[in-house]
Amino acid sequence: MLLPFASVSSYGIEVAYMASSMLFVIGIKYLGKVKTAKRGNDIAALGMAVAMAATMWILIKDHSYDQRSWALLVPSLAIGSGLGWWLAKRVPMTAMPEFVAVFNGFGGLASLLVAMAEVTRATRDHLSVVHLGGVTFAIAVAASIVIGGVTFTGSMIAYAKLAGKVNKSRFGPLGSTPMNIVLALGVLALTVWGCFFAHTPTELWISNGLLALVTLTLGIGLTMPIGGADMPVAIALLNSYSGVAGMTTGFVLDNNVLIVAGSLVGASGIILTQVMCKAMNRSLSNVLLGVMGDTGSAASKEGYTKVKTTTAEELAPLLDAARLVIIVPGYGLAVAQAQHKVRELATLLEKKGCVVKYAIHPVAGRMPGHMNILLAEANVPYEQLYELDHINDEFSQADVVLVLGANDVCNPAANDDPKSPIAGMPVLSVWNARTVVVVKRSLSAGYAGIRNELFQLDNTLMLLADAKKALEDLVTELKAQ
Repeated sequence: MLLPFASVSSYGIEVAYMASSMLFVIGIKYLGKVKTAKRGNDIAALGMAVAMAATMWILIKDHSYDQRSWALLVPSLAIGSGLGWWLAKRVPMTAMPEFVAVFNGFGGLASLLVAMAEVTRATRDHLSVVHLGGVTFAIAVAASIVIGGVTFTGSMIAYAKLAGKVNKSRFGPLGSTPMNIVLALGVLALTVWGCFFAHTPTELWISNGLLALVTLTLGIGLTMPIGGADMPVAIALLNSYSGVAGMTTGFVLDNNVLIVAGSLVGASGIILTQVMCKAMNRSLSNVLLGVMGDTGSAASKEGYTKVKTTTAEELAPLLDAARLVIIVPGYGLAVAQAQHKVRELATLLEKKGCVVKYAIHPVAGRMPGHMNILLAEANVPYEQLYELDHINDEFSQADVVLVLGANDVCNPAANDDPKSPIAGMPVLSVWNARTVVVVKRSLSAGYAGIRNELFQLDNTLMLLADAKKALEDLVTELKAQ
């Protein structure tokens, strides 16, 4: 028995969505390793293309979709795709954390707007909550608004903090714990009203409109107190939020691929958040409450008294004689775009019989995996990258540790000062090496805003220069040895 064309078309759409979901899962699997990450990204992008094509087919077969709608859809698709491609090609690696934050925010905003569009449709068509699917639909709409709103404004604040545009932890009372509690109670009250007591289209619109406004404000309040050292965790958490927002929007639209894709992003994001919290010895509640905010001690602003500076010419004989050199990359390396130069230096050292390893802290840079991606771009062998737990015991055997623009991830205060904002955070014990060379443009504090006593230790030499220029000089002098 042949099925009607409409049924065949419907089955085809679901098969396409299933294929898209499988591609997402495979893509995430490949993203787990640096060597296969690019392939995983391409596979996931193909999955999204399949999902978009299937959705477009639904719209083509939906005769209620008029010409005005197509006039909005096609240009929007072209502009969005073109803008995404242009931004991805244009944004430098140093701005990738901000870029990810903005994309998380856009995902949350999309979920909020779709939910509000459904509320608008209900108002326009004079539909009650019962006609739209009952309490289940109302809950899905409220969840999309709440999670999407918090994700959007929270991500925009995260972007502003990462870009150095916002340095405050408060906007008046906004950002304080009491205000956040008041806003959270307001969100809860409006959600209950919209889900269980708003029966008419007007009541539905008012309750969800107010919910959107309060939620957007709450997103700002929750993110403002989060300090710089906690920002990688915040980015991972907001990424999870964006996935959950997409999942709830899938329930609103009864769209399976949104439910699956959102669930994948939400689950992977919360796992990453847990990994980051463990790496920093922080609880998620500490991050959310801004415990690592602007709490640096007054001593962090005092000057250094016994810093020993050096030059590339003086360091060349030291490196030439070294048998084990451990390189610690940080945000300064990314800013200088010096990944290729550090690879050149490492190759030169290896030709002289030196063993070179890279110590990668989980939160080095300003987002998870920042340093791995940067070094992979310069074709640094993945086998030379060592995580904190696998490299800390080897610092005592190293002749030279070369710290390139890293600060907070190798600060002894994490172990020595119980009052420090980074107290208890696992750090790279670089000070155990025979000689530590810190390459920084200045003695300024890191992203956590605190001083680093490493700079004053007897076995530390400061090479005050741009990372790329310093590495170029080191390569030149080492070749002359």
